[in-house]
Amino acid sequence: MPGGVKEALAAAIFVATYAVVAVGRVPGLRIDRAGAAFLGAALMVASGVLSLDEAYRAIDFDTIALLLGMMIVVANLRLAGFFDVVTAWVVGRARRPLPLLAAVVATAGVLSAFLVNDTICLVLTPLVLRIVLHLRRNPVPYLIAIALSSNIGGAATLTGNPQNMIIGSLSGIPYGRFAGALAPVAALGLVLTVALVAVVWRGEFLAGARLAADPPAVRFNRRLLRKTLLVALALVAAFFAGVRPAEAAVVAGGLLLASRRVKVARMYAEIDWTLLLMFAGLFVVVAGLEHAVLTPERVRALAVLHLERTGVLGVATAVLSNIVSNVPAVLVLRPFVASMADPQRAWLVVAMAATLAGNFSILGSVANLIVVQRARAQGVVIGFWTYFMVGAPLTVLTIAAGLAWL
Repeated sequence: MPGGVKEALAAAIFVATYAVVAVGRVPGLRIDRAGAAFLGAALMVASGVLSLDEAYRAIDFDTIALLLGMMIVVANLRLAGFFDVVTAWVVGRARRPLPLLAAVVATAGVLSAFLVNDTICLVLTPLVLRIVLHLRRNPVPYLIAIALSSNIGGAATLTGNPQNMIIGSLSGIPYGRFAGALAPVAALGLVLTVALVAVVWRGEFLAGARLAADPPAVRFNRRLLRKTLLVALALVAAFFAGVRPAEAAVVAGGLLLASRRVKVARMYAEIDWTLLLMFAGLFVVVAGLEHAVLTPERVRALAVLHLERTGVLGVATAVLSNIVSNVPAVLVLRPFVASMADPQRAWLVVAMAATLAGNFSILGSVANLIVVQRARAQGVVIGFWTYFMVGAPLTVLTIAAGLAWL
């Protein structure tokens, strides 16, 4: 196949795939993001842009294994009632709306740092919504706070979100170094989240009202909770001890599958298999683009963009993340970062900006959409502009702080 035709095909497949991933659907078809990524990968092979063996090698199985292992751990925590217990315990100690908001932000942010932010939003949204309605408060600011703080908390570690997992695999940055660099940014971001939400909803948080009722009681499986917490704590310790994250996660997940109390089918039902499929497909699609279009010569020619500058790279990452979403943005930036003099530092900038950019609008991250959709299912509507008036300024402030810190 002539080189020009292969380039055109690779570019067309890439653009079409990422358009569907960004928008989430195709008019007239029922295909979703995962299906689009898989179809794009198949077309890269069918068109001859990549061979099947090259497509296999393009998939980063470290990222897939890490994400799968973490999903199994989170599934067991959820089935054991861990999130119910933590939410009720934290919220039960807040007697006024502002401490309640701070408790929700801290819980979502800290849990997201270690247990993947999308999953935390999926679990916490119905729990917090039920408690806030029980306390007879306006649920909207608390739900928006979950989305904002889960995105920010997810920036703190390599296991905080899917794009950080990819960056960890591509960069080789140790877990402890990554957390040491970005956890301070995340901590500041959580404080800013409380402040901005409280200012925007002054009547809810600054009027000095007291909570009208205690949070409802919760149920949990004590034995399963004890076992899962031990495994989860050992997993986090292994991360900081320098054990390869994917290896630690799959071992932890495997140990938790050996259960006498929970059917394995229930754990499988908690795993987001479509997300794993989407990741595998996107790895292949981006590899096809790199192979045919983003050659080393062309990457060097784009040096005029000065992506090696922290500010330029951070802004470019944030803008790209809001156009095609953060995971695709990270994959697109891979050849540019790899060619830089200090790629590990550049990856930290990309991780920070790609994650924090997710707060800019409702459409900025999957975590936001999870909160909005789960709230709507319970009859609570979060409007685009309602979210935007706090998400946009928070994004600007946190990215600016992150760039200054890095």
